[in-house]
Amino acid sequence: MPKKKTKPGLSTNKYSKYKINGDKLTKGKTCPKCGPAVFVAEHKDRIGCGRCGYTEKIKQ
Repeated sequence: MPKKKTKPGLSTNKYSKYKINGDKLTKGKTCPKCGPAVFVAEHKDRIGCGRCGYTEKIKQ
């Protein structure tokens, strides 16, 4: 049986995650332990690094 052709998925809001500061293009916060190459995930009540496990609580 031939394989079915798949339709390309919808583009998510990729460009809303990036910020332009002058000539710099940044994407959120970086991990203070891992360095500038690793970004942290932003959750509802905390931010966390998936590589080293660094977690910071957000005050509400």
